[in-house]
Formats: sequence, C-alpha cells, structure tokens
Amino acid sequence: MAAAEYHDQKPEKLPPSIYIIGAQSTGKTTLVTALGEYFAQNVELEGSVSQPHQVKEVARGVLLQHQFSASDITSSKTRALELQRLIIQAQAAAEGALQDRWYIADRSALDAVAYARQHVGEAEARRLREAPVWQEIEDKTRTGVVVLCEPGGEWLMDDGVRLMPRDQAEWFSLHSHFQVLLAECAIPYVVLPCSVSLLRQRVEFVLQAWKQKKQMQELH
Repeated sequence: MAAAEYHDQKPEKLPPSIYIIGAQSTGKTTLVTALGEYFAQNVELEGSVSQPHQVKEVARGVLLQHQFSASDITSSKTRALELQRLIIQAQAAAEGALQDRWYIADRSALDAVAYARQHVGEAEARRLREAPVWQEIEDKTRTGVVVLCEPGGEWLMDDGVRLMPRDQAEWFSLHSHFQVLLAECAIPYVVLPCSVSLLRQRVEFVLQAWKQKKQMQELH
C-alpha cells in the first residue's frame, strides 16, 4: 500500500477589504451596493475565495439607536463628540465580527474623526484616536483599499437623517479633513473624482484600485 501523502496547504489570503469613505452625500452606499452586486456575479472571475460582506449604514444605525439627530452635531459639541465615539465603537464591532471574511464598507472609523475635526475641534478629534480600539482599526484600514469620494456631482440630497453641509465650502472642507487625516495616519488612498459620475465607471475605478492592491498582496 502506498504511503499516504500529506501536503501542507497554506490557507488562501483573503482579498483586501474595500473602504469607500468621504463626506456625506458622495454616493458611498450606492457604490458599495453596486460593488456587492458585481462581486456576486463575478466572484470566480476575480479569483476571490468568497463574496465580500457589505458593511453599510453603521452611522445611521447609531443615530437611530441612540436617538441622535443631525442637528445634535452642530448644536452641541458634547453630543457631537459622543456620537462620533459611538460610531467608532460600532464600526469597530461591525468589522471585528468579520475576522474571517473580507468586506466592502461605506465608511471607516476615520470618518468619525474627520467629522469631529469639522464640527467639534482638533484636540477633541485627536482624543478619539486615543481609544483602545483605534490602533487596530487604523492598521486594518491600512491593509485595505481606501477610496475617498470627492464631493460634487448630483448626490447632495437631504434624506432627513444625515447631517447636510451648509454650503459647498463646508462640504469640501470636510473632504480636506479626510485628506489630512489619511496623511497623518500614513494610510494610502485614491480619490474617486466627482467627474466620474456614472455608476458603472465608479465601480470600474474601485475595481482597478482593488486589483492593484490584491496583486501587491499576492506578491508578499
């Protein structure tokens, strides 16, 4: 009888997760949904071990669960800071529940810090980064594909829940806070221009960035 052969098989690496981040009303959740639909139809074509999970509307869930309103962010710095702290915890929990899966998220914990910088202040925003879960969040985000959606286009619509910018200047100011924060955290990212407006083109833009990151990951 032939001796049994044993083969050491290394578990396949999960593909890099995708973070679609940026200011409000930049088409993030719509894009995440479209990406999810793409991978559902093309998961084998893309050489993935599994379909990605979708992490969506975490901030909206916190707003509803803890009975915050959008006006709390601008009327009370204390309430605004507490809201962002809760959002960081909720985002960390949502991502932590997916240790063995990759995912596409319509925000990251960095979003909460960018909003705090805009509506509370620099010092308070820095304190959010002192939370026990922050370093793990930052490291995890760094290993993923981070796509920062540029404001502009036709997505600025009030749904009665999210905080709306007073004007274009405030909208782009928040975008700048994202860029500064990403640089401080040394997290690579790509900017999805608002001029890329067709959903199909936006999906293709993200896929190109994801494939490049995935190829780099496979080489190491």
